[in-house]
Amino acid sequence: MGLSNNQIKSVEETIKNSLRKRFETYNPEPAVMPFHTRLLGKDRLALYSFIHSLNTNFGTTIFEPVAVALAKDRFKKAEKQVKTPNLISEKALYEIQKIMDNLIAGFNKPDKTKEIEIIRKVCREGEMRTIKPTRVDVYLESKDDEIYLIDIKTAKPNKGNFKEFKRTLLEWVAVTLAENPDAKINTLIAIPYNPYEPKPYSRWTMAGMLDLNKELKVAEDFWDFLGSKGAYIDLLDCFERVGIELRDEIDNYFHRFK
Repeated sequence: MGLSNNQIKSVEETIKNSLRKRFETYNPEPAVMPFHTRLLGKDRLALYSFIHSLNTNFGTTIFEPVAVALAKDRFKKAEKQVKTPNLISEKALYEIQKIMDNLIAGFNKPDKTKEIEIIRKVCREGEMRTIKPTRVDVYLESKDDEIYLIDIKTAKPNKGNFKEFKRTLLEWVAVTLAENPDAKINTLIAIPYNPYEPKPYSRWTMAGMLDLNKELKVAEDFWDFLGSKGAYIDLLDCFERVGIELRDEIDNYFHRFK
């Protein structure tokens, strides 16, 4: 099915606006690199520095606004950088720690449906504590009130961070259910593209902590979820068209560094 003409227009405008905004706020680091500068030239070095900076911030600069633009037609609500509630019950904290301990020790395999129900049963038991959960990169609410809280990660996250990812997902469940115990809640890690293509994404390193079917969406699986089947291919075409359209603008921007 792919993207509608309206979605394509919205996505392309979002990419252009995001890139132009980045140009406005970007300042190359004032590091002196005499060998690199003489070899490559100031403009190429500035381009390299910009690409490195953009790559570091691609999630917030490009992927988050594009994800929201893509999802608006399919979801009742689509927002980026959303604060979650910040109250969590003592019992929920205890159950989260127990889930984490059992996963780390290898006693249990991740099972998101079961984990949510464990937390739901105790979401208002014991003293309510104030915490500071990680902001939600993309917040979605479906037309039948199902909630999706999404954390967009780099294509090759460090293995040591998987425990932190899992705890964030479980805390989002707990604070959401503390506010509404009947909420239909999903918490996900999204990886925008597969750096191993055409090979499958090397997800085995996440298998011990994440329920791969219910807590992880990669590349096509993620973008098609947001915009319907075929969205990922159409999205790549959007990026290509914008790149062609802005090529002179990009060249002129870096020409000033000569």
